[in-house]
Amino acid sequence: QVQLVESGGGLVQPGGSLRLSCAASGSIFMVNVMGWYRQAPGKERELVATITTGGSTNYADSVKGRFTISRDNGVNTVYLQMNSLNAEDTAVYYCNARDRHFRLYWGTGTLVTVSS
Repeated sequence: QVQLVESGGGLVQPGGSLRLSCAASGSIFMVNVMGWYRQAPGKERELVATITTGGSTNYADSVKGRFTISRDNGVNTVYLQMNSLNAEDTAVYYCNARDRHFRLYWGTGTLVTVSS
């Protein structure tokens, strides 16, 4: 089992920045991909970004150039640096982990609201 705890959400003005953190615990050695997903009101959950244990990253087109995913294996934490935020980025952001057996784990989410 893998436990994921997100933090860092909140209210930010358009054009602002936030950094989300996801602390992982449990069977971390089994995890090979971690990522961030988001779900806006009335919409389906969508991929934001992923990062492998080797550091390879993947981003949704809507966040390329604005968001950066990174990981610190020493503290089992994945980060999502979000810049140039706009109203369309308002959503609950979920941390995700996938292990070598393709089992998925989710955090409980952290709300990001972009509004003036």
